Amino acid sequence: MTLRDATPADLAAIMAIEDRSFPTDAWSSETMAAELASPHGRYLVDEHDGAIIGYGGVRALQGSADADIQTIALLAEHRGQGRGRALLHRLLAVAAERGAREVFLEVRADNPVAEGLYRAEGFEEIGRRPRYYQPDDVDAIVMRLELRRHPASGHTAEEAKA
Repeated sequence: MTLRDATPADLAAIMAIEDRSFPTDAWSSETMAAELASPHGRYLVDEHDGAIIGYGGVRALQGSADADIQTIALLAEHRGQGRGRALLHRLLAVAAERGAREVFLEVRADNPVAEGLYRAEGFEEIGRRPRYYQPDDVDAIVMRLELRRHPASGHTAEEAKA
């Protein structure tokens, strides 16, 4: 598995995955390009045999107490191999490096696999946004993780208990 920082040259490959993964509510190329260029975010791509097969992003302002997982997506044929978890771990580490203490995300209520991953990694549901995902009228489950309690944050077990 090869994870590396995304670059503007990766936009077309990222958008191909975005469009396949989120057919009704994919981000536009302009929005994704702005995310890739933002100094407040960091996007990673997952490469396999020289091709980009997944990506993920986190918005974490340097020195801010919180961060947001913006998105994680993999081509369907590469799911279930731990790649999404690896992307999540790396994004959590980026958030920790930037000083975040909490990480938030929204996940579609009709995506139990993603929700299960986030729960397994220690995220807790803190609310719902009714009909957040349009045009599908699907609720967003809002989740939060105390970063110091997660191994990817780089904190020791003793620090996590404090």
